Amino acid sequence: MATKFTASQSVEIAVPKQPIPIHHYLRQPQRLVNTLTDNNRIHQLSEEVFRLKMRPLTFISLSIQPTVDMRVWSDSQGTIYLRSVGCEILGLEYINQRFTLNLKGYLSPQQVNNETHLQGKADLEVVVDIPQPFSLTPRAILEATGNGLLKSVLMTIKQRLLHHLLTDYRHWVISQTQTKVIGAENTDLAILNFD
Repeated sequence: MATKFTASQSVEIAVPKQPIPIHHYLRQPQRLVNTLTDNNRIHQLSEEVFRLKMRPLTFISLSIQPTVDMRVWSDSQGTIYLRSVGCEILGLEYINQRFTLNLKGYLSPQQVNNETHLQGKADLEVVVDIPQPFSLTPRAILEATGNGLLKSVLMTIKQRLLHHLLTDYRHWVISQTQTKVIGAENTDLAILNFD
């Protein structure tokens, strides 16, 4: 019995002013990916594609561990987009062959009353053929359980984004401004030595 589960999550983050605007930071999608999960669960496949090994999820009495390949890219205004491009369920071949996952989202810098805010949204959809005996569970209970599980996945991602993105942005700005200061000092020393 194929059953579809869906969830959506929106986010808005006020961005404190920094010497370098956040849209420059957002042009490096791998930094965003690193804020979403632990580094040991991410493998970069190409410049824009990342393999994310999710934490095991328990649905009814089934434990599944999806591995999702995500394409993450940004445009010239600093808006980051993400799309799932592949998925595999580790350990349960029956479910793996009857499981599709679609994730799409964006995070965009917006000006609100002379302040920068990041606004974003993620939509997650899973279609799975529920095996026996779980397929005997009433559809309404299956859907409520599955939708709740997807909502909790997106809520976890949102919480990580809220806690880690601005910290990483601040560290990135500090590293960029220190690099420029060191570069300027080296240029000054070169001028002094040249004289």
